Amino acid sequence: MTEAKTVDQTATVLSVDAMGGDKGPATVVAGLSKFLSATPDASVILHGPESELKPLLAKKGLSDRVRIGDAPEVVKMTDKPSHVLRHGKKTSMWSTIEAVRNGEAAVAVSCGNTGGLMAMSMLRLRKADGVNRPAIACLWPSRNPAGFNVMLDAGADIRADQDDLLTYAMMGASYARNGLGIKRPRIGLLNVGTEEHKGRAELKVAHELIGIAADRGDFDYIGFVEGGDLPSDRVDVIVTDGFTGNVALKTGEGTATLISGLLRASLKSNPLAMLGGLFAMGSLKRLRQRIDPRTVNGGVFLGLNQTVIKSHGSADATGVAAALNLAYRLAQSGFSDKLAARVASAAALAQDTAQEADQSNDPDSKKAG
Repeated sequence: MTEAKTVDQTATVLSVDAMGGDKGPATVVAGLSKFLSATPDASVILHGPESELKPLLAKKGLSDRVRIGDAPEVVKMTDKPSHVLRHGKKTSMWSTIEAVRNGEAAVAVSCGNTGGLMAMSMLRLRKADGVNRPAIACLWPSRNPAGFNVMLDAGADIRADQDDLLTYAMMGASYARNGLGIKRPRIGLLNVGTEEHKGRAELKVAHELIGIAADRGDFDYIGFVEGGDLPSDRVDVIVTDGFTGNVALKTGEGTATLISGLLRASLKSNPLAMLGGLFAMGSLKRLRQRIDPRTVNGGVFLGLNQTVIKSHGSADATGVAAALNLAYRLAQSGFSDKLAARVASAAALAQDTAQEADQSNDPDSKKAG
């Protein structure tokens, strides 16, 4: 058994799954080329069949900066997580995660099966102490100075009780600090209205718990927010369960694609419209970049001992490069260690906060006080 290598301190090493995406390994390599050309101090371990990856890398001139992790098998999009765990040891996804587990790379990136990736990541990297359910955090284009809001959970688990939502708030705040540079993030809890009496029972309890935890968690809690606040500038982190978050995410991506398509068709509808589009080309280009879902591709798995990023399965080269850029920024900030420290105290904080909430609602304790 060979001794595990450690991450090269002179370069940021990313572990990338070349297989499993809808567009195949050539698109992943094209995204790698875009990323590496703009990031000279990064290197990559690319996982997949060596016979297929070697010529793709040579064609892009990446052989010197990309090492191949030979893995002959692929996790299919149709594979169930249980099947992936039983039969996935020879796959590119498993190899990608193992490189991070062994210390060869700082962050893992995959376009593959979300359920399989989460199950495999939990098995090999383990949940951080105090985390019941990991969450996927995504970036949402917004009016904030950073240009984005953080939303979690975006689909790791369809369930979340009040303690999970409190943990999500803590993890989301840590991500906003390290990923977006926001010193004291504003947290909002997604609901069907902003009034305190609205929402399911667990939302009402989570509302109270997060509010009590705000000062000790070093964030500002603004209370319930609605769907229209997702792109607003009144919040930095939106907390919700994975079912609601995933529906919101896919709806937002579809709407952005629809707007882009309708705008393009409108500008080509007649010569006058085409002339107007020519004059407005600069502004239209900036608008397209702001609402292009490819530029914010990459959901971060929060609540694991190390960092894993799920790229959209249909990502093109631009989307893959965006996910790699996100992985690079988080690796540079030492995000895994910072998040682990934050989550390590989240369970105790949740327990203390729950006790404080119980005492505030206990008539006997109020009399004793």
